[in-house]
Amino acid sequence: MRFRKVCSMFLSAVMLASSMSMAAAATPATVQDKLAMIEKDTYGVEQTGAITERINKLERDYNGAHRSGSMMARVDAIYHDLYTNGSSPSTLAELNAIEWNIDHEVSMNPVEKRVADMEMSINGKTSEGTYDQRIKSLAKLSFGSETLPVEQVNVPANTLIKVALVDPVNAKNLKAGDIVRFKVAQDVIVSDHLVFAKGAPGEGKVQKVEQAKNFGRNAEVKIDFYKTKAIEGTDVETLLGAEAEKEMKNLAMAAGASLAGMVILGPIGIIGGAFVKGKNIDLPEGTEFYIQTKADTLLYGVATTTAE
Repeated sequence: MRFRKVCSMFLSAVMLASSMSMAAAATPATVQDKLAMIEKDTYGVEQTGAITERINKLERDYNGAHRSGSMMARVDAIYHDLYTNGSSPSTLAELNAIEWNIDHEVSMNPVEKRVADMEMSINGKTSEGTYDQRIKSLAKLSFGSETLPVEQVNVPANTLIKVALVDPVNAKNLKAGDIVRFKVAQDVIVSDHLVFAKGAPGEGKVQKVEQAKNFGRNAEVKIDFYKTKAIEGTDVETLLGAEAEKEMKNLAMAAGASLAGMVILGPIGIIGGAFVKGKNIDLPEGTEFYIQTKADTLLYGVATTTAE
């Protein structure tokens, strides 16, 4: 019900880039950038100190042994295990599946905290050992097996994803280039596989901001909601396109909301609206809306018929 009350306001308040969605973030190219990304996802913050010591710490924490080879080769190996889904799911995919099976929601916390929180939830205490060992133990406790029910499934283009703002959107506080965080608000199931889990993070980028002015000129904010994290741990290209717009309009109409002020502008599908003169845009955290996948995508999903 709350979504139905706010979706008309959301559509009328924010200009949303649709077919011009940006590509998902590219893989970092340098040792330093790739290392920083891994550390943020593992510990919550980029670590300090010598690069070799930082690599040693990650190797110790994940599998208890140091690899040989160049710095880049060692970082690439950690990156591959954490993010890459190939013949088997990545560490993040496994962690997401276990966490969802426990709470029916995944968190935006780093690996370190997520593993500890799940251990406390199941066992009442944290465990010793590497992250790999602890995740395997959690998998066995949660699913009854270290081998998780994770399989590849094709997710069609235009698959709808209900999301909610993590960061408020206020025209007075935004500028072009700012990142707006959101999260998945409802599980998305394709062919009996959970592919986007409630709580999974996403990002939008502010493309344009115009403040409210005199003579009835309302504030405008254009945001490209360009990536959303799947349960397998990878970023999927998303956008607010025609299917998402249609879904929000239908729900707004079903709730009896007035859409008289809504207009669709041009071939790129930007949505604007008419306001009381000079109105600011102020959407709070938790405001819900829909986005959609940009293209057909092969993803690992958790086999289930019980997602919400």
